[in-house]
Amino acid sequence: MPDFTLRQLEYLIACVDTGSVAAAAARLNVSSPTISVAIAKLEDQLGMQLLLRRHAQGVTLTGAAADLLPMARNLLSQADDFGRAALDAGQGVRGRLGVGALSTLAPKVLPGVIRAMAETYPGISVNIREGSQAQIIDTLHAGHLDIALLYDIDLPASLERIPLAAPPAYVALPEDHPLVACGDIALSELVDEPLILLDMPPSRDYFLGLFRAQGLEPRVAQTSPSIELVRGLVGQGLGYAILVTQPESDLTYDGRRIVSRPLRDCPTRSPIVIARPSGLRETRMMTAFAEVAAQEIGGAAT
Repeated sequence: MPDFTLRQLEYLIACVDTGSVAAAAARLNVSSPTISVAIAKLEDQLGMQLLLRRHAQGVTLTGAAADLLPMARNLLSQADDFGRAALDAGQGVRGRLGVGALSTLAPKVLPGVIRAMAETYPGISVNIREGSQAQIIDTLHAGHLDIALLYDIDLPASLERIPLAAPPAYVALPEDHPLVACGDIALSELVDEPLILLDMPPSRDYFLGLFRAQGLEPRVAQTSPSIELVRGLVGQGLGYAILVTQPESDLTYDGRRIVSRPLRDCPTRSPIVIARPSGLRETRMMTAFAEVAAQEIGGAAT
């Protein structure tokens, strides 16, 4: 494949359009020798003469070059379109933005952020992908997502993070549980009760770690990666749960009511962050999303 540049094609077309190397140089604000050397190199690379140079009469295309000129113009036009699209995506506020989110977090925080994005930046199309932490991180590193909303638990150093909010863990109880009468609840009061464990990394290790930091080992009765199934089992009176994401409704899918109470002894929190691969240049679309997410998530009780 010939190793020519778009700049060489630009010089060639300028010579043809202006009729001389000197006029092309004046139009492009470069020296005549610069254009002459570039076109001579282009001719060597293509293995053909492109311009006929006549003293005091300027330049004209050779017959073979005349056939190639429309393709050269088309290449430059496509390159210009590509540059404008890249500028819009990188510095403008329109284009597609791939956003990932942890599946337990997405239903709580993403709808409001997407609505606010549509109102504030209608030119940005947000493509959503949700999944486990490992899936979202892999997709970020593969370049299929631009940014993601995650909990800042066990995230690799290869991700940069922008903190948004740090919601506390809480206890979810059946509405007729005796501990509902308490204003807040200590882990030691729960340790002998059946725990319905949200079994999704990193939540599982975070919740178990709260107990183990106090030398306690909870009695796990059921596990599920689905926060709604966990809430449903709690609503049926089968145990309690420790959760961070708190839906607005206290009803489960099957219509049971659960009651939330704060943990009395929970010194650690799991911040919600915007994560992106380290070294990835931040675009204006990313900045816009971060600003909206900070307002919608950071400014609300989560």
